[in-house]
Amino acid sequence: MEHPLFLYNSLTRKKDQFIPLNPPAVGLYVCGPTVYSEPHLGHVRMAITFDILFRYLMHLGYKVRYIRNITDVGHLEDEVAGTGEDRISKKAKLEQLEPMEVVQKYKLVFQDVLKTLNTLPPSIEPQASGHIIEQQEMIDKIMENGFAYEEEGSVYFDIEAYNKKYKYGKLSGRKVEDMLSNTRNLDGQSGKRNPLDFALWKKASPGHIMQWPSKWSRGFPGWHLECSAMGTKYLGETFDIHGGGMDLLFPHHECEIAQSTAANGKEHVRYWVHNNMITIEGQKMARSLNNFITLAELFSGKHEKLERAYSPMNIRFFILQAHYRSTIDFSNEALQASEKGMQRLFKAMETLENIKAGDNTTVDIESFSKKCYEALNDDLNTPIAMAHLFDAVKIINLLYEGKERILESDLIRLKHFMYSVTRDILGLVPQQELKSSDHEESLVQMIIDLRLQARKNKDFSTSDLIRDKLAEMGILLNDTKEGTTWEMES
Repeated sequence: MEHPLFLYNSLTRKKDQFIPLNPPAVGLYVCGPTVYSEPHLGHVRMAITFDILFRYLMHLGYKVRYIRNITDVGHLEDEVAGTGEDRISKKAKLEQLEPMEVVQKYKLVFQDVLKTLNTLPPSIEPQASGHIIEQQEMIDKIMENGFAYEEEGSVYFDIEAYNKKYKYGKLSGRKVEDMLSNTRNLDGQSGKRNPLDFALWKKASPGHIMQWPSKWSRGFPGWHLECSAMGTKYLGETFDIHGGGMDLLFPHHECEIAQSTAANGKEHVRYWVHNNMITIEGQKMARSLNNFITLAELFSGKHEKLERAYSPMNIRFFILQAHYRSTIDFSNEALQASEKGMQRLFKAMETLENIKAGDNTTVDIESFSKKCYEALNDDLNTPIAMAHLFDAVKIINLLYEGKERILESDLIRLKHFMYSVTRDILGLVPQQELKSSDHEESLVQMIIDLRLQARKNKDFSTSDLIRDKLAEMGILLNDTKEGTTWEMES
């Protein structure tokens, strides 16, 4: 590759050239949400960061399998100690719902929010509760290899045994000795031999709602285990990139490395990529700190810290203006400045369509194009890439005003560059375009509902007329026992 991609690898603590294990295939796994409440601004930064990586890898010609999991079991209130109540079970009790009703409700909210932000769906979106067998099989392997033990129906990962052969703490840079000196107060809890040992399988208490049968007890898997099991299932024992928020680096990803290495005896992931946090008044935005702003509140403007509503594309633009490894501090002023920049960019895209070619060229398209891609290849530096994109905006405005000239061939190249970077890589599309797509789907569904009502009234002539008219428009209906589905004619 003439201009190789470099990514900051949390494992090596430097920018490494990205060389896939089995090109052109690339395996990408990203830790998704624990679905027990509405997504906030911090959650979508993760989703947008790895949407950019997904888009850019495909732009470079790679065939990407992108896995983003849904955590719906095993995530306890105290992440480090692995104690407390399951977050989803707790929410289920509060809302008087089945746990899977909570999961379904907030999973759909999360997916809908990401759709409005124009993030591409992952290739596979597996749920932890759907992979209990795989997690149990991985526990068996870890135990067979001598890195886990059972205690009163629970199974714990043996940090001491693991550390004799491998190195626990290599991702976070923490030393076992230092961690032990700071966690003596946990010694003896939950039947663990070592305060650092973490649960692979927890025996369920009588009142615990979510539990499954196993050879050890009726219980549930540990939170860390799901990603090891699902990453291995869908991407193999070793794969290219694992991503997630920086807050997951320890203990979640550290434990994941240990589990996978203990089970398979090899390096689990080659590139660990972590995005930084969004802060609000200098403090990390988090549900646990109760200082978060949900996406619904941002879109409606109904929050005490919001001056007004902000569009989904405004949020996306705001997030891309900072490098993914830097913190972003939320403010109304920053969002409003982003909105002005976004409007200027979209205006230039409209202007570009009205520019006429001349008989010579006075602009250097290669200069800002080359610099823009250099920024993206330098660890996805979107703010620098966008700065060069705005260099192109200046040129577009000068061309429109007749102060610069451009050949037809260069005009085509300029359009290709602007559309490739703005829309395909950065995913920035005028909000009305995304809305029109959603409105079209709603309109078709409304027409299908009218046809259904006509059939119930035995008005078959109207029902057939609706079907025929939709078919003329390329919309094909399929009547089944479960209802009517539709698809666009290919």
